Amino acid sequence: MTALSVNINKVALIRNARGGSIPNVVQVAKDCVSFGADGITVHPRPDQRHIRYQDVRDLKEALSVELNVEGYPSEAFLSLMQEVRPSQCTLVPDPPDVLTSDTGWDTGKHKHFLLAIIQRLQALGIRTSLFVDTSFDSLEHARDIGTDRIELYTGPYAEAYTEGNTALIEAYSRAGEYATELGMGVNAGHDLNLDNLETFHSNLPFLEEVSIGHALISDALYLGLKETIHQYQSCLGKKIQASA
Repeated sequence: MTALSVNINKVALIRNARGGSIPNVVQVAKDCVSFGADGITVHPRPDQRHIRYQDVRDLKEALSVELNVEGYPSEAFLSLMQEVRPSQCTLVPDPPDVLTSDTGWDTGKHKHFLLAIIQRLQALGIRTSLFVDTSFDSLEHARDIGTDRIELYTGPYAEAYTEGNTALIEAYSRAGEYATELGMGVNAGHDLNLDNLETFHSNLPFLEEVSIGHALISDALYLGLKETIHQYQSCLGKKIQASA
């Protein structure tokens, strides 16, 4: 079964717009879990415009489900990982001022850099994942680096789907299958939503996890958080008990 990890960055963004603790990031994370989410994803950035390092500490303390922390592997970020030791760390190639993760690692160019980082995280007992595109070269270099999983950057798929072009799913299907053959787990994320998720999921039988934030939190404004999580889980072939 594919796990749904809810990215709550946008919840923190709303909180930070006014200061204080409304909405409460930890409480929303707990609510997501009680409504059926399998895990929580956060991406603390250097400018702390949404999730802050302290949020990561608080979430690790409060949650019993998997915590996936995304980020660029700066020394400050790696020190936080050593302190918190989340279930999974997803490394992204974002420069400090980027709005959102919009490209995968050049795993060939950065192989030696990433190899040292991956080994450092794995020594802490943290499962590792690299944000990558669908090219087989990227996947082969990721295998050589030794990452436990890769996260397929699904922005191009989502854009093509919106334009009525579903052919691109074949590249993701092949990449997912090849990554599995290379011995890596397969995650996915970026711009997945209620319109395109079911098709994506049905074409990647080895998909272990999707992390979804912007679309899910936006849908919750209309549907409510509980109903939204249920609908996303339904796209993944799961039915949540009514009492959840």
